[in-house]
Amino acid sequence: MDRVIFHIDVNSAFLSWEAVYRLKILGEETDLREIASVVGGDEKKRHGIVLAKSIPAKKYGIQTGESLAEARKKCPNLTIVPPQHDLYKQCSELFIQLLREYTPCVEQYSIDEAYMDMSGTLSLHGSPVIVANAIKDRIYREFGFTVNIGVSSNKLLAKMASDFKKPNLVHTLFPDEIEKKMWPLPVSELFFVGRATTKKLFAMGIKSIGDLAKADIDILKAHLKKHGEIIHNFANGVDDSVVLTETIANKGYGNSTTVPFDVTDRDTALMILLSLSEMVGARLRKDHVYIRVIAVSIVDCEFHHVSHQITLLEPTNLTNEIHAAACQLFGELWNGEPLRNFGVHTSRIEEQGASRQLSLFELGLKNETNQVKETVDYRITEKPNTLLKREKLEKLDQTIDQIRLRYGMDSIKRANFVNSKLDHMSGGSSSITLPKQKEKGKPFDPAKGLKL
Repeated sequence: MDRVIFHIDVNSAFLSWEAVYRLKILGEETDLREIASVVGGDEKKRHGIVLAKSIPAKKYGIQTGESLAEARKKCPNLTIVPPQHDLYKQCSELFIQLLREYTPCVEQYSIDEAYMDMSGTLSLHGSPVIVANAIKDRIYREFGFTVNIGVSSNKLLAKMASDFKKPNLVHTLFPDEIEKKMWPLPVSELFFVGRATTKKLFAMGIKSIGDLAKADIDILKAHLKKHGEIIHNFANGVDDSVVLTETIANKGYGNSTTVPFDVTDRDTALMILLSLSEMVGARLRKDHVYIRVIAVSIVDCEFHHVSHQITLLEPTNLTNEIHAAACQLFGELWNGEPLRNFGVHTSRIEEQGASRQLSLFELGLKNETNQVKETVDYRITEKPNTLLKREKLEKLDQTIDQIRLRYGMDSIKRANFVNSKLDHMSGGSSSITLPKQKEKGKPFDPAKGLKL
C-alpha cells in the first residue's frame, strides 16, 4: 500500500501564537497578524533577529533571520514584540496532542512543524485531502492559529507541498505532480539547498529544480560530493525516510545552542558539539542513566534544519563517547553552509547498572538498519598507542562532575576552551543545579501555565 504522509507547518508560528495569546488571554484588540509586526529576540545577542513576521511585514521585504535593525529600516512603524518561549512550547504541545488524535505516527520535526504517517487510516478518516482540511480547520477553530498541510507519499514531497501558497491551505505533491508543481520552482526552494549550494548550482547553469533533477549525477557529485547526490534525489522526489514516532515513555536528554556568529569551519563546530556533549553527559550522570541513541541537529543561516541519529552498540553516559558520535554525525550532515544553531540529543534511556561488554575504543556505531557502521577508536595518549581505559574515563567524568558541583560550573574546563570565546558547557536548561551561578529565573510549569 502506498504511503500517505502529511507535513503540518504552523503559519508564522511565534507571531501567530503571540497574536492568539494577546487576543484571547490579554483581551487586546489589535491582531498582530494583520499589521506589520515581528517577533524579535534580544538585540544584544545573536537573538536580536526576526524570529517570525506577519504577512503585512513580508510586503516590506522583511525576512526571517535578518536583524531587527534591518527590519526597522524597511518599515519604520514596525511593531516588535519579544518572544515568550514558554508560551510557544505550550502551544506546540497542544498542537502535537491534537495531531496524535488522528494517528499515533507523529514526528515533531520542530516546535512548529510535524510529520504524520496517515497510511492505513484512510478508512477511518476519509481521503487524504478531506482529512487534511479537517485537521487544518479544527486547529483554527480550537486554537485560533492557522497551518499549512502538505500531502504526499513521502516526507520530502509533503514538506515541499506545505511551503506552497500560504496561509491556511492544503496542497498535494504526489510523484505524478512533481514535473508540474515542483520542477518549475527556483532551485533555491528545494529542501537542503542553501545559499552556498545555490551559487554553485547557478555556476553550473542549474537554475530550477527541474534543471537539477535532469542534471548528470556524476557532475553533481564532482562539484558537491555526497551532497550533490542527495539533492539530485530530492529534486526527483526520492526520499525513503520514515516518520520517526516518539514514544512518551522513551525519555531523552538533549541540549542546543544558538551561536552569536556564523560558524563556517569544522573545528569551531566540533568544539560547540563538545560543549553540548559536556552538558548532556553531566545530566545523564547526575540521573545515573545511560543512553543508546545519539542525534545531532544543525540549523543554517537560512533556518534550514537537518538532523541525523545513530544507535550505539552499548549504552553510555561518557562525554567523550557522546562527543565522538556527535562528530561522526556532524560529518555526515554538514554541507558547508554557515551554521547558527547546534543540538545534541539522546534517547533510549537505560538505568545505571546495565552491563557493558565493550571498552571505549571498542565502541561501535550502527545506523537505523542495525548494520555496524563504524568503529570509533579513541586514542587519548601520553605515549603513542597507549589507550586510556574506559574505567579511567568514568572516574575522570565523575571527578569533574564533583568539582563542578562543589565549586561551580566554570571551576574546571578543557584546555581548548581556556582562551576560547565559546562557552565550555552550552545548551538549554540543564537539570544540574550548580552553586556560584546566576539564577536565570524559575522554570516554566505547564501545570500552572496558560491554557488557550
